[in-house]
Amino acid sequence: MTTSRITAVECLDIRFPTSRELLGSDAMNPDPDYSAAYVIISTDAPDQATGHGFAFTIGRGNEVQTAAISALRPYLVGRRLEPALADLGAVWRDLVHDSQLRWLGPEKGVIHMAVSAVINALWDLKAKRAGLPLWQLLARMPPEELVKLIDFRYLTDALTPAEALDILTKNVPTRGEREQILIAEGYPAYTTTPGWLGYDDDKLRRLCRAAVDDGFAQIKLKVGADLEDDLRRLRIAREVCGPSIRIAVDANQRWDISQAIAWIEALAPYDPWWVEEPTSPDDVLGHGAIARAVAPIAIATGEHVQNRIVFKQLLQLDALSYLQLDAARVGGVNENIAILLLAAKFGVPVCPHAGGVGLCELVQHLSMFDFVAVSATMENRTIEYVDHLHEHFTDPVITRGGRYMAPTAPGFSATIAPHVLSAYAYPHGAAWKSHE
Repeated sequence: MTTSRITAVECLDIRFPTSRELLGSDAMNPDPDYSAAYVIISTDAPDQATGHGFAFTIGRGNEVQTAAISALRPYLVGRRLEPALADLGAVWRDLVHDSQLRWLGPEKGVIHMAVSAVINALWDLKAKRAGLPLWQLLARMPPEELVKLIDFRYLTDALTPAEALDILTKNVPTRGEREQILIAEGYPAYTTTPGWLGYDDDKLRRLCRAAVDDGFAQIKLKVGADLEDDLRRLRIAREVCGPSIRIAVDANQRWDISQAIAWIEALAPYDPWWVEEPTSPDDVLGHGAIARAVAPIAIATGEHVQNRIVFKQLLQLDALSYLQLDAARVGGVNENIAILLLAAKFGVPVCPHAGGVGLCELVQHLSMFDFVAVSATMENRTIEYVDHLHEHFTDPVITRGGRYMAPTAPGFSATIAPHVLSAYAYPHGAAWKSHE
């Protein structure tokens, strides 16, 4: 019997010059170039399937992220394919628990995001070989197999393997019903497209109107640079959208604790649905203090939370009302399953972050898996949507009437078209050479 093996792990520095139109601009990141340290895993299997994944950055430093991913090649090249895909929990532990690489984290920052890119690429490959979109592959796995994917170290004071198994097992009889609901109706979305901080007032008006016309029940505005500007922009958005549309705001870590409380109180007359990342993502106690001070205004955070342990602490302290996991920040699919289960245990809705190249494509799978197999509800749940760069993917997201339509193509929707990889390779791709 021939054994297939992983033969190559290629990593590319791909950058999109979004700063030229201020796409993605916010109070902390005024000129982002949406970028991907992009991974392609190849094998000698007869089906010639490849796995694709990436770590999202915003430009400078993407070469550092690429180097971190390249450091993981020795763990993968030559590895037997079928056993690896059959036990991605073991692969995750091999990558994360390496005693020398672990010193660079542990379980945080550039090296952990590198693990995420590789793990997500392996899940993409596994789903392609199974002929299923990732959300459906995960949603049909036995609860025992899902629990085996998770590293419960540091979690058992909040979530034990037995509790995780109970959460998953109770939903098995009705999984099929929720699959059909997803396929027929999709999953709720909100849009940040109108809200980038660099947009002028006329563009804000136009994009708010377009979002409402497109069926979105929630939009999000960036705030935090100047209070008077924030008040003016919120007033414009509320006038255009009316009282029934939810308007969330996102400070992108801009404020200190007392400043956050005062700023949020000033924004309160415009009824913000949530205030996102009001302070440092590492300040668990600070988030808790802000949440208590500004209640009933909700606090949301998660896109920069570095691992399941910090999420655990935020939940234990009632420091957030909406949990915003990121598909490429923590250690990939495995760790995000742990985070979904933590959120279910604490009864906190998950509303993923997707403001970046390819993040919409990835997180839709995680929310849909959550609905089918974990939380079993869409109540107060929504996925961020931004209308940027989807055309570069072979299986781009589809939204209709303010909802994500369930992807049907096999894989994790992570594959960027080859001609795009060539054109946006940094610094010698055509998209960059033409602007030298």
